[in-house]
Amino acid sequence: MRPPDFLDVLRARHIIAPYLPRTPLFNYPALDAATGLHLYVKHENYQPIGAFKVRGGINLISQLSADEKQRGVICASTGNHGQSIAYAARLFNVPATIVVPENANAVKVDAMRALGANIIFHGPDFDAAREHCEALAKEKLLRYVHSGDEPLLIAGVGTHTLEILEDAPDIETILVPVGGGSGAAGTCLVAKKINPAIRVIGVQSEQAPAAYKSWQARTLLADSSATFAEGLATRSAFALPQQILWDLLDDFILVSEEALRAAIKLYLQKAKTLAEGAGAAPLAAARQMQEPLRGKRVALILSGGNITPEQLRTVIGEQSN
Repeated sequence: MRPPDFLDVLRARHIIAPYLPRTPLFNYPALDAATGLHLYVKHENYQPIGAFKVRGGINLISQLSADEKQRGVICASTGNHGQSIAYAARLFNVPATIVVPENANAVKVDAMRALGANIIFHGPDFDAAREHCEALAKEKLLRYVHSGDEPLLIAGVGTHTLEILEDAPDIETILVPVGGGSGAAGTCLVAKKINPAIRVIGVQSEQAPAAYKSWQARTLLADSSATFAEGLATRSAFALPQQILWDLLDDFILVSEEALRAAIKLYLQKAKTLAEGAGAAPLAAARQMQEPLRGKRVALILSGGNITPEQLRTVIGEQSN
C-alpha cells in the first residue's frame, strides 16, 4: 500500500472543496490568558458531522469504482469515522453499513442512522466491532473502509492542516489527537512539506496508549482502550498511519482522563465551543507542556465536538466539585 504524499492532499482539497467549506482557525485571548500560551484552535467540530473525518470520507467515497459504489461500503467505528462514511455515502448514493461497539456514543449513532446508514452493534470495543466488520465485508462482498489504513482517508483529512498553514503560516507547533492516527499522519505530511521546522505532536489518552507505544517502539502493538474519549480508544495500532508517524512525527505524549475532562470544560468556558474527549486532547496536552510551548504559536486541532449529554454532565459535575 503506497502511503499518500503532499500531492495527494492537494488533490483531495480539490475533490472535497465543492462539498465542505473551510473551517475557521480562531485565537481566543481568554484561552491564551488561562493557559499562558498563544493558541490557535482549528474548529473541525464545525464540520457538518461535527468532526474532521468527513474530509477523508468524501475524498475516498467519491473515488470508488462504479462496482464498489453499487455493492456498498462497510466500516467499523466508534462514531466519527462511521459518520464520515455515512455522510459521504449519502452524497454519492452509496449503501453504507456501520459496525459500532455495543456501548457506542449515542449522539454519533443517531447521526449515522439519520444519514441513512445501516447500523450493526457488536462487541465491547472498537476492535471487536472491527473484527466483525471485516468478516461481514468478506461475506457480503462489500468495500471495507478501514479507519486508518486508507491512503485516500489520510490525504483527505490532511487538508485541515493545509488550511491551518494558509491562515497562519507562522505556526510553529501543531498538536493533534491520535486514535488510529489518520489525522496525525495527514498533519505530518502537510506540515513537514510546507515547513520542516514545524513540530507536530500527537496526543493520546493514558488509558488507550496503543498508538503511543507503537510509535515509541517502532512496531505495531496492542494495549487497553479504557478511555471515555472514544475517538482515542483504539486497542491496536494501525499500520499505514504508524508508518508515516514513525518517519515524521516529532513527539507523542499521553494525557490523563482528568486532563481531557478539564480541557473540555476550558473550551466551554474560554472559547464557547464544544469538544468531545478526543477533540480536547490537544488542549489538555498544551496545558501539560506549558513551559516548552511558552512563547510559540501553537495550533490545536479540535477534531470533533460529538460529546453526549451524559459525558458533558459528568465533565461539568466533576469540575464543579
